Amino acid sequence: MSTPRHFRPPKYALASVAISLAGLFNGYDTGSIGAMTTMAQFEAVIGRLSPTLLGFTVSLVMLAGVVPSFFAGYLAERFGRLRVILCGSVLVILGAVLQGSANSLPQFLVGRAFSGCGQGIFLSNVSVYICEVAPAKHRGMLVGLPQFQAATGVCLGYFTCYGSVKLSGSIAWRLPLALQSVVGAALTLSCLVLPESPRWLIQHGKTQQARRSLQKLEFDMAEAERDFLTSTQERVSLSLWQSLAMLFKRGYRARTMLALFILGMVQLSGIDGVIYYAPTLFSQAGLTSSTASFLASGVSAILMLVISIPAFLFADKWGRRISAISGGITLSACMFLIGSLYAANAVHPSGVARWVVIVSVYIFSLTYCATWGIVGKIYASEIQPGHTRAAANSVAQALSFFTNWIVAILTPILLKRSAYSAYFLFGGLALVTVTVLVLYMPETRGRSLENIQEAFHRPTVISDVTSWIRRRGQAIVESPEPIQLTNRSLTNHSASSVARPRRIEATK
Repeated sequence: MSTPRHFRPPKYALASVAISLAGLFNGYDTGSIGAMTTMAQFEAVIGRLSPTLLGFTVSLVMLAGVVPSFFAGYLAERFGRLRVILCGSVLVILGAVLQGSANSLPQFLVGRAFSGCGQGIFLSNVSVYICEVAPAKHRGMLVGLPQFQAATGVCLGYFTCYGSVKLSGSIAWRLPLALQSVVGAALTLSCLVLPESPRWLIQHGKTQQARRSLQKLEFDMAEAERDFLTSTQERVSLSLWQSLAMLFKRGYRARTMLALFILGMVQLSGIDGVIYYAPTLFSQAGLTSSTASFLASGVSAILMLVISIPAFLFADKWGRRISAISGGITLSACMFLIGSLYAANAVHPSGVARWVVIVSVYIFSLTYCATWGIVGKIYASEIQPGHTRAAANSVAQALSFFTNWIVAILTPILLKRSAYSAYFLFGGLALVTVTVLVLYMPETRGRSLENIQEAFHRPTVISDVTSWIRRRGQAIVESPEPIQLTNRSLTNHSASSVARPRRIEATK
C-alpha cells in the first residue's frame, strides 16, 4: 500500500536530504581524522607525527579545499549546481581510497589533498542548491540540513574509531576511510538522479526544464510564479574574473563582505580545534586515561548531534540575527572562562576547575551547533542575488576553509606552548564577530530570496537610528507645542524655516 500523500515529505525535502550527504561526509572526516591519526595501529604503519606534522595532516583537507572552492561558484553558474557537486563527490571517493590504502605518509597526504579538493568543490554549492529548491517557509530548516548531517557525521566518525581501535592491524584506521568512500558513492548517486535547480535553469533561459524540475520537486507553483518563474531578467554571460569582480562592486559588496565575514569568523571561533583535538583537550583538563578522554569526546559528539535536532527543526522559527548574536556571546564567554582558569593555574587532575573546563567545552560545542553552525551557512546562502549566489558562496567557503585550516594547524601548537592562549584568541575573535553582527546583520527569516535584497539598503543599526531620528523629527514638526514658545521671533523663524522656506527668502 502506498504511503498517503499527506504523510509523505515533499520531494524538495527529500532532495535536500540526499544532497546533504555532502555534510555527512565532511563531518565524518572531521570526527574521525583526529582519533585515527593517534591510533597505535596508524603510527605502526605511517609513523608517529609531531604536533606540527599532525596539525598539517589533519588540516590538509581545508588547505587543499581553498583554491577549488574559490572557483567552484563560477563553474556552478556555468555548468549547473549538480554537475559541479558530482565532480566533487568523485574526488572525495578517490581521496578516501588513497588514504585507506596508504602505507606511507606521502600517499596519505595526497589522499587528504584529493578529499579536500572535492569538499571544496561541493560544500558551498550544496547550500546553494538547497537554498534554490526550498520554499521560503522551510528554507532555514532545509539549508541547515548539511550542518545537521555534519554533526551526525562527527558523531559517527568518533564512534566508528572508538569501535575500530580495538581491531588488530591497520584495519583499525582503514575501516573508517572505507566507510567514507561509501558516503561519497551515495552522494554521487544523488547527483545523478536529482533534478537541477529551477532557479539556475531560469537564469539560463531554460524555462520549460525549470517547470519540469519544479514538478519533480513538488514545489508550490504559485510561489514559483510569484517569485522567480516569470522573471524577465536577461542572462548575463560573465568570465571567471568578471563574476568574481562583480561580487565587490557597489550593490553587491556589502552582502559579499558580510558572507565572507560570517563564514570566516564562524571557523575562527575555534570549533574545529575543539572537534579535531577533543581527546587532547580533555586530557589536558585532567582525564588522564586515553579511553576516558576519547569516550568524553564521543559524548560531546552525541550531545552536539542531539542539540542540532531542535536547531535544525526550528531554524525557521528563530530569527537568524538573534540566534547568531546570542550564540556568539555564549561562545566567547566559554572561551574566556576556560582561558582564565588555565591562566590562573587552577586546572589540576583533581578539583572542581577541571570539570568546569570540561563542561565549558561541552557548552561551547552545543552552542555552536545550535546557533553559528546552523545560521552561518543559511545566512551566507540566502543573502546573495541569484546571479552571484554560487560565486559569493564559493568565495566565502574558500575563506572558511582557509580559516578552518589556520585553526586546525595552530591549535596543537598553541596548546603545547601555552594552556590558555588558544582559548583567549578564539574568545576574542568571537566577541569581535558579535560586535559586527550587531551593527550590520539584517534579519532575513521568512523572506523570499528575491525579497531579501531589500534588507541590505542600509546596515541594521544605522537604519534603526535613522528611522528613530526620522520619527522624532516628524513628531516635532507635527507637534503644536513649539508654537507656544514665549520667544515669538524664534517660533516664527523655526516654523518658517521648516514649513515655508521660499517665503522666508522672499521676505529677506
